[in-house]
This record gives sequence, structure tokens and C-alpha cells, in this order.
Amino acid sequence: MFFERPQSGGETAVLVHIDFPEGANREDLAEFRELVISAGADPVELVTSKRDVPEAKYFIGSGKVEEIRELVQLHEVQLVIFNHSITPSQERNLEKALQCRVLDRTGLILDIFAQRARTHEGKLQVELAQLQFQSTRLIRGWTHLERQKGGIGMRGPGETQLETDRRLLRERVKNINARLIKVRAQRQQGRRARQRSSTPTVAIVGYTNAGKSTLFNALTSSEVYAANQLFATLDPTLRRLPVEPIGEVVLADTVGFIRHLPHKLVEAFQATLQEAAEADLLMHVVDCAAAERDDNIHEVDKVLAEIEATDVPQLRVYNKIDLLEHGKARIDRDEHGKPVAVWLSAMQRQGFDLLEQAIGELMGDDVMSEDIELKPNDAKLRAILYELGAIREERYDDNGNMLLSIRLQRQDFRRALARADIAESRFIPQQPEPWQ
Repeated sequence: MFFERPQSGGETAVLVHIDFPEGANREDLAEFRELVISAGADPVELVTSKRDVPEAKYFIGSGKVEEIRELVQLHEVQLVIFNHSITPSQERNLEKALQCRVLDRTGLILDIFAQRARTHEGKLQVELAQLQFQSTRLIRGWTHLERQKGGIGMRGPGETQLETDRRLLRERVKNINARLIKVRAQRQQGRRARQRSSTPTVAIVGYTNAGKSTLFNALTSSEVYAANQLFATLDPTLRRLPVEPIGEVVLADTVGFIRHLPHKLVEAFQATLQEAAEADLLMHVVDCAAAERDDNIHEVDKVLAEIEATDVPQLRVYNKIDLLEHGKARIDRDEHGKPVAVWLSAMQRQGFDLLEQAIGELMGDDVMSEDIELKPNDAKLRAILYELGAIREERYDDNGNMLLSIRLQRQDFRRALARADIAESRFIPQQPEPWQ
């Protein structure tokens, strides 16, 4: 590590939560506790206070700093965690006053991500976000070295060592970015292959701990890690799911979102989140029993806007109806009868038939499932349809014509006709021209 800190003897921590008015600084206390426990810390005390705005030097008042310092000494705590984002200078001032390590909300989330990452891609993404976060805090690590001074013979090693580490950090960031570009290219290649095979993709998104992985496992009979904790899933998992009348769809389980998700983390996980941005349908899973349900929906929509996924059709999935007093599986529809939400329980496997029905209705409008006749000189179109995996059955008549039973998205069939240089009018009825 770049930082010289007091030696840690455990993960006991004092928690600090400031109750700000509604606005950018406001955070949820219950969620903070869940984050701390998910990180593996053992909270021994909670210090709360009310302020209108953060204090410049310590973020909190000097009286609260003294109160926290006494608790740190009383419990021999090595870590103080803030439920807010604090500046590097505030963090340095607090560490000096409290004589222990200080961690803010952003650093806590990064630590959880570092623990949860399993794949090579996930570990690279987390390390990139950590390095970008640490770069502004690098100077703390060299307070034990003398500073450079003006004049011959007066230059100390401090700034020289600091610059060395900054250069090493920049080189490591550059190296990780180069490796992530390769990962993104591979992931993009996989997406293009699915598009060529006309297999639609459904991405599961939602607030962390909404039950996305539990739903994913129940639908696909998979064994993705699922737990009642924040950010149980970091690495995206893809599985095929048969849905009538579409056929197979690719279901993608993605990382959970959270309020004030660090921007650098969103940037680092761009390759993963791209699964959501390029999906044909988003299944937005919501914990319907959560008190802050509406706020969580709003936060997910904000991240979707940040990754430019707001134009992707969305189906709201209200999970955990088993925790509601009168929870019942159902489909909510708009004024046109189109499904907009499904209420279900992933844990109890209630409402799965309704979910598949809703997905089928939303994605099946443009599925082409019919028999076509090709002449012998249409062999190129036949080859393209086989390449797309669209041919279900093939027969021949007495004249040598090919009778094909096909099933694929109508837009994919149009593209196939264009590639084979065949007029659409042969197979797709043209809309009559409106009267002038």
C-alpha cells in the first residue's frame, strides 16, 4: 500500500452518520449499516449528528471529533467509517486528530467490490477504480519523510519518492485500461455473435440486494452466488432461457446499483454495464418490501441514464411479495394492455409464469414464425438463415423448391433479405400507400 497507517489489530469500527437536510449529502442510515457489515467490519459505536452543511476542516464539528476520539480510545478501535464522501484533506485531518484509519462511503464501497470480484475482468475493473480513488490521497503515505526544500543540499527524499509512486500509479492505470480494452472487445464480440444468431438479450438490473441473482438462479437453474448482502454479484453471468413465443433469450445478471455509486466505479464497470445498455429488454428488479423502494427505483434510473440505457424497453419486476402482508402475483398493464410490471417472489417461485408471459408479450410482437418457399437460386438466403439459426425444419417439393419453417426477429429477416439481394415484397406483405 502507498499509505503508512497505524497497524490494524482488527476490523472493529466506529460509524459516523450526519443527518443532513434533503440533498446531495443525505444518506440512508440502515443502508450504511448493511454496507459496513457486508465489508466485514464489526461496528461497536454509532455517532450521529445534525448539520446543514459539512464543516470544512473535519466534515464534522470539533466537538464530535473529540467524542469520536474518546470512543476510539475506549474501544481501541482502528477504523472510523463515515457514511459520506469526504475530501482527501478532511480525511488527513481526521486521521491526524483520531490517530486511526478513516474511511469514507466511497472507500467502503470500493473495499466491498474488491472482496466480491471473482473474474479477471472484475478484478481489473475494481483495481482501476481503487487506483483512481487513491491517486488523490497518495500524499498521506509520505508524511514520515522530509519535504524537499529550496537550495543546494536541502532537498529531501519526500517529494522525489512521491513523484515516483505517482508515476508508478499512472503506469499501472494505463496498463489496466489497455487490458480492459481487450476485455471489452471480447465482450463486444460475444454480443455481436448473439445478435447474428438473432437471440434477444434480457438484462437484469436493479438496486443492490433486490434479489436479482436469486431470480436469475430460479429462472435458469443456475448457481450464481446469491446472498442477503449488498453487492453479492459483481461479475455478469449469461444463461439461456426458453420463453414462449420467442424461443430462447439470453438472460444477463448484472451488478447491483446503489445511491451515490462512485462515478469512477461506473466508469470502471463500463464493460459490464454495457450488457444492460445493449440489451433488448431490461428487467428492473425492485425489492417491493423495502421502505425506500421509490428512492431505489430513482437511483437505478439515474445510473441507467449515465450508461445511456434509458431508451432500452423496461419491465419492472417487483420481487419479494412474500414479505408483503397481502402480496399476490400479478401483471400490471398500461392503458394499451401492454405489460409494465410483474409482481412475484423469486424465493418462493411465485409468479414466474406471469413473468415469462410478460416477456413473451413484450418481445414477441416482432417475432416472425412461418413457412416460406425458396427457389433453387435462393440458396444464399438459405445459407444466411442457417447462419442465424432461424431454420426449424426444411423440406423439398417435387420441383426442387425449398420449404423452410423459420423463426426469427422480423428485422433480422429483413437484414437477411438485403444481404441475399432479394426484395422484401416476395416474403413480407407491403403496407398499402395511404390516399393522398
